[in-house]
Amino acid sequence: MAKMVLLSQYLAINGTDLSDYTRKAELTIEVEDKDVTTYGSLGWKAVLGGLKSGELAVEFLQDVAATKIDSIMWPLLGTVVTFEVRADSAAVGASNPKYTGSVLIKGWNPIEGSVGDEASVGLTFPTSGAVTRATA
Repeated sequence: MAKMVLLSQYLAINGTDLSDYTRKAELTIEVEDKDVTTYGSLGWKAVLGGLKSGELAVEFLQDVAATKIDSIMWPLLGTVVTFEVRADSAAVGASNPKYTGSVLIKGWNPIEGSVGDEASVGLTFPTSGAVTRATA
């Protein structure tokens, strides 16, 4: 069984590579389960897949200096923008697929943390529309 350690994850939001600020990026996709059980199911529950949805959970190290992460993300608040995430910053390929789609930037935390903490921002953005996986 192959194993991997994430050492160089890639994340772009709205076409901007944010990998230098990214501590964590998690893309989760799920499908609703719709109960279609009938008497013909003989007591067994039957389900079909319904609507698909996803979330992009990120953790950034904050930087409020001009042209840094805060000034990049703040104008995106309330908009739907593109994203690309992959396990490694190397070229996209069969062993390094990219996942792309759009997310709603529904929040931004310019200041987060306690005394002595590193300045970080952790948020979850819902996907909007299809998420695709590509190897080229």
